[in-house]
Amino acid sequence: MSQDKSYKGSCFCGTVQFTVTGEPAAMGYCHCESCRTWSAAPVNAFTLWKPESLRITKGSDSIGSYAKTPKSHRKWCKACGGHLFTDHPHWKLVDVYAAVIPGFEYKPGVHVNYQETKLRLHDGLPKLKDLPKEMGGSGAALPE
Repeated sequence: MSQDKSYKGSCFCGTVQFTVTGEPAAMGYCHCESCRTWSAAPVNAFTLWKPESLRITKGSDSIGSYAKTPKSHRKWCKACGGHLFTDHPHWKLVDVYAAVIPGFEYKPGVHVNYQETKLRLHDGLPKLKDLPKEMGGSGAALPE
């Protein structure tokens, strides 16, 4: 991995710092109710990485965790409350929120769970009803 590019990120206050290395498996926007409620926003920008691509470099003891379901273990900084990542063990991926990786060039490719959207976006990207088939969804596309 020595040739892979690394990107530094942190929580809101900087207590928790991390590095992601390589390239994400996918990037896009999630419109599900859980992501919207967790992020307090109408949409969540995600970057999905293999867990070994993420390395906590500072403040690992300051990371809180909550699992509403076994499929999503949400992580935040105990000092500032800043959101960091969501582990998705069933996919063997971790969502590192795009907003916490300032030097990373975010290139979304898809909208997921668009049937639940509260903010219609017209950006030309595919809008999936739920999730891609390979991730357990229907793979059905919705009109923009």
